[in-house]
Amino acid sequence: MLKTASHDATGQPAARPIDPGVRIGHVHLKVADLDRSLAFYCGVLGFELMQRYGTQAAFVSAGGYHHHIGLNTWESQGGSPPPPGTTGLYHVAILYPTRAALADALYRLTEAGIPLQGASDHGVSEALYLSDPDGNGIELYVDRPLAQWPRTPGGELQMVTRRLDLQELLASRGT
Repeated sequence: MLKTASHDATGQPAARPIDPGVRIGHVHLKVADLDRSLAFYCGVLGFELMQRYGTQAAFVSAGGYHHHIGLNTWESQGGSPPPPGTTGLYHVAILYPTRAALADALYRLTEAGIPLQGASDHGVSEALYLSDPDGNGIELYVDRPLAQWPRTPGGELQMVTRRLDLQELLASRGT
């Protein structure tokens, strides 16, 4: 069924749309080892530690915001990642402001020996996929300008998944 003003994509009556200014503010992750997670999120990715609660929790951000990522061991100290085939978080997507900033993230990962699980050009964005030390899925990405998003002849969004050229991305890093 085609989406209309009165029905959603599944054909169900549409609820009043959410305010278009709503954004995902932060994510809070259960981790097994707080210091190991801080070494990854701050030491490798470059987030800033905003506040730490002893050995149990920490809050990190980009640009001085109170926190974009909360890390805690309240229910997970020494724990292991959920096994495949279970429900839960698929990945956290971290939006970079520029392609050069995403290229710098790739450089940081390479320097730290952190393997990628994938790298894709989605037409609307370019994305790097990896896992944090606790097996949480991470997507690092940059959006293309809205005017460059691929569309069908009817004007509907047409995302794709193509191989992302990592060498070409790294070349956009600058210095």
